[in-house]
Amino acid sequence: MYGKTGQDRKIKVRVPGSKSITNRALLLAMLADGSCTLTGALFSDDSRYLQQCIADLGIDIKAEEEKALIRVGGLGGRLPVKEASVYVGSAGTAARFLTALLGLKTGVWHLDSSEQMKRRPMLPLLQSLQELGTRVEYGEKEGHFPFTLYPGENGKQEISVDIEHSSQFLSALLIAACCGDRSLDIHVKGTHGMAYIDMTLLMMEQFGVFVQRKGTDCFHIGTGQVYRHQDYAIEPDVSAACYFYAMAAVLGTEVLVPGVHFDSLQGDVQFLRILEKMGCRLQERKEGIWLKGPENGRIHGIEADMHACSDQAITLAAIAPFADAPVKITGIGHIRYQESDRMGAIAAELGRLGISCMSEEDSILIRPGKPAPGCVETYEDHRMAMGFSLIGLRAEGIIIKDPGCCRKTFEDYFQVLDHAVEELLS
Repeated sequence: MYGKTGQDRKIKVRVPGSKSITNRALLLAMLADGSCTLTGALFSDDSRYLQQCIADLGIDIKAEEEKALIRVGGLGGRLPVKEASVYVGSAGTAARFLTALLGLKTGVWHLDSSEQMKRRPMLPLLQSLQELGTRVEYGEKEGHFPFTLYPGENGKQEISVDIEHSSQFLSALLIAACCGDRSLDIHVKGTHGMAYIDMTLLMMEQFGVFVQRKGTDCFHIGTGQVYRHQDYAIEPDVSAACYFYAMAAVLGTEVLVPGVHFDSLQGDVQFLRILEKMGCRLQERKEGIWLKGPENGRIHGIEADMHACSDQAITLAAIAPFADAPVKITGIGHIRYQESDRMGAIAAELGRLGISCMSEEDSILIRPGKPAPGCVETYEDHRMAMGFSLIGLRAEGIIIKDPGCCRKTFEDYFQVLDHAVEELLS
């Protein structure tokens, strides 16, 4: 327990580059018509798996981790090899994006993953690829890793994809579509994660490829478009920044994460508006957004639809016990199918700490209370480890099991958190 800190304490916390933007930029650079330099890139388990996959496909890629820089030698969408085996680890973005791309590239492609990723859904994307003429040969369970892709030539020009479990299925198809030999209309079932779709479309435009929206549920990608090589700066990871903004909320202090702005490509910036409704004050300056928590961390109860920023559902759940009224989080049914069953994990771990928590199909209700000492299971889920660490800022005896699972996106999170708290207490 770090205790309460003074209202006059102000600190700056720097976070790594955005995972979502880094992984999209890596794929777009791989497909570009020349060499790209990515600056401010994230280096974590997820991004390293994707970098290795790109290298295994014969694309020149060089990283300078100390400079947060990656150079990718794009070949205009061409792959130098016609058969390859790639291992995506637990990286959902790499898993979905590479599957879509390889499903449209002539060759034989063997894809495998970690046991955790094998439990996550892939069937909607694979069904879409089958509509495009790709044959899928499963190594174990249908609709899951591992599998081999055999792209064909007689696919449809109009397909559908269900994104209720993951918006990455659509993002993957959108990015890969212009690498095919025909224009494509993609009809979408579901509305989950459209903030991430907006990010994908904006980044595609930044690299020179445009998608036409037909109504609310159809996307058209024309042929003949090419991703343009460029130097590309990656934003700080807003998802990572949110843990430190939430820290300020529950400790009643003030935090700036440099480089975070409301015009971010990342939907998680909306979490700051939720904290504002809970009593925090926000001020955007040239350097970034300052957030000041309410006096003594007296945050308010709230009902929040987190459909657009669901990666922060665990963060809000972790600080909810310190609110002055119940906190209801809605729009999050799909988080059952992420790195862990996050709905189940939230309920189980808050319950383990003596906090009343009630789950429904698409929402979770958390009542305020004093967390009891206890060990928090992380379920190999980086967001469980990072989010539930916030409880230990206000409660004694909170132990996070397997904190190393943060390697997936923010490998030195706990060191950065410790340093931030030491600054507040100094």
